[in-house]
Amino acid sequence: MALGLFSLAFYSTVGGGAIGNLLFQWEQAGVFSYILPFLVIFALVFGILSTMNLFGNNRAINAIISLSTALLSLQFNFVPVFFAEIFPKMGIILAIIVVVFILLGLFVKDDDGNLPGSFKTIMVVVIGIMVVWAVISSLGNFGWYVGYGWWYGLQYWLPTIIVTVLIIGAIAAIIVFSGKNDSSSKKKKKSSD
Repeated sequence: MALGLFSLAFYSTVGGGAIGNLLFQWEQAGVFSYILPFLVIFALVFGILSTMNLFGNNRAINAIISLSTALLSLQFNFVPVFFAEIFPKMGIILAIIVVVFILLGLFVKDDDGNLPGSFKTIMVVVIGIMVVWAVISSLGNFGWYVGYGWWYGLQYWLPTIIVTVLIIGAIAAIIVFSGKNDSSSKKKKKSSD
């Protein structure tokens, strides 16, 4: 009787039957926390180094740099936590995008059967906003002044942000307007000669 109770309790914590048990075992073994992030970082760095052809055809150097970068990135548990935050949100965003495309395909078409350009532009903007939201809300869990508590960080940093924007705007205005005056005075000199 007790054995049946223990297996029932174990099943209720894992759920999903054989697939749920397999995923639970992989999670306990560190597949999702270490192996998959390692493989993603290794593949990205190796692909970038191979494409850049920085070391010629020496793939061993690319592999060593990729291996060390991937291992070092997993050292302080920052990357696994970030991946655990961002990938579920990106999955939700991709599901929303697929549903929106299906609905647009059903109801919004021009004479050729394609989406009008304005809807494509709107979709690009909406997708961009959703991706930015996913990244910002994921970063909030790392103590940065973003995510759901962004307002507290904004209140703290708002004077600095305003002064920085004003200074950069003033410098940009000086550069833009001083450049136009010089070029217009040169044109006037050329026309008078």
